[in-house]
Amino acid sequence: MDPAFLISAFATLFVVIDPIGLTPLFIALTPGASAAHRRAVAFRACLIALLVLTLFTFLGEAVLGFIGISMPAFRISGGILLFLTALDMLFERRTQRRKGTADEDSSPDPSVFPIAIPLIAGPGAIASMILLAGQTSDLVGTFAVLGVLLVVLGCVILLFLAAGIVERALGKTGIVVITRLLGMLLAALSVQFVIDGLRDVGALG
Repeated sequence: MDPAFLISAFATLFVVIDPIGLTPLFIALTPGASAAHRRAVAFRACLIALLVLTLFTFLGEAVLGFIGISMPAFRISGGILLFLTALDMLFERRTQRRKGTADEDSSPDPSVFPIAIPLIAGPGAIASMILLAGQTSDLVGTFAVLGVLLVVLGCVILLFLAAGIVERALGKTGIVVITRLLGMLLAALSVQFVIDGLRDVGALG
C-alpha cells in the first residue's frame, strides 16, 4: 500500500472528523460527569461511529451504482462538500452548528446522538470514507483505509479521555487556531478530490 495514500487518508479523516474541535463539545455534553462515565461515553460513541462508517465504506459505492451515480461524480460532489466543510471551519460556522446540535440534546447519554452521529460520523466523514475506499483497487486497500480510520478514532478517544487537560492546555484561542489550520488543509484536500474526479471523466489532461 502506498504510504503517501495512507498519509493523505489520515490527514483527510483527521481534518474531517476533527478530534480537537470535538473535545470541547464532548466536555460540554458531559458536564460534571465522572471519569468512568466519560470513558464509557467516549468508547461507545467511537464504536458506533466506526460501525456506521464501516457500513458506508463497503456498501456506499454499491448504493451509488444502484442509483446511477458514478464514482467520479461522487468524488467531485464529495470534494465540494468537504470544501464547504472547510469554509465552515475557517469561519467558525461549523463550531456554532455543532454547539447548536449539542444544545438541542438533553439526554443524559449523548454517545449515540449527537456525539457518534452526526459529530463523528457526519456527512463529511461518510463521504470521505466512500471516496477513499473508491481510490483503492482491492480489499487490502479498503482494510488499510479502515485501519487509518481506527487510528483517527483512537485519537478521538485519547482526546476525549484527556478532555480536561487538553482544554486547560490549549485554551479557547489555541483550539480556534488549530481549527483554522485544519480548515485550510481540508480545503486543499477537497480541491484535490475535485481534480481527481475531473481527471477520471477526462475533463483534465
